Amino acid sequence: MRFRQVTLCAAVAAATALMPVSAATAESDPHGSLTVTPSTIAPGGEVDLRVSVCGGRQAVGTSEAFVSQAQFAPAADGGLFAHARIRSDAQARGYDIWVNCKDSSGQASGRVTVVHGGDHHPDGHHPEHHATPHAPVHAGGGGTARLADQQATEQGPGTRHAVIGLALAAVAAVAVAGRSARRRRRTD
Repeated sequence: MRFRQVTLCAAVAAATALMPVSAATAESDPHGSLTVTPSTIAPGGEVDLRVSVCGGRQAVGTSEAFVSQAQFAPAADGGLFAHARIRSDAQARGYDIWVNCKDSSGQASGRVTVVHGGDHHPDGHHPEHHATPHAPVHAGGGGTARLADQQATEQGPGTRHAVIGLALAAVAAVAVAGRSARRRRRTD
């Protein structure tokens, strides 16, 4: 009789540990954070936008400073990512940015500052601004920087590994409980 109770408890514990998180829990805070890079830019430049809300699906970003709406897509880090071009006739001031999720009520807001300065070209041509490198720097190391960039996404256990580990732990707990119950019956 005791073996059945232990087995039932182990099965319930394993099922509880392996249940997926509900969507309501995942989006209990519908207001996420928006990162704008660079936060200060000249007219005609391009900003990178990252948002942590929407659960990695789709979103739309709008601002008076943008040429058109920014269409967000899933990023490698689990958030959402978009590029937005600043209007060439944008005045030098701060502009609000609003991001709304397409599939849920999530939203985020941020700010970009447009400045006119020494980077302004009279012919209207503006070089692209890249706030972060898009490839490793080719400086020494014999190409190891390129390998390190490729392997960065492959390192470390992910969700799949955690679920497999929990399932194996649950099976081990049930096996230990069953074995100890059989030993108790033999000694009685």
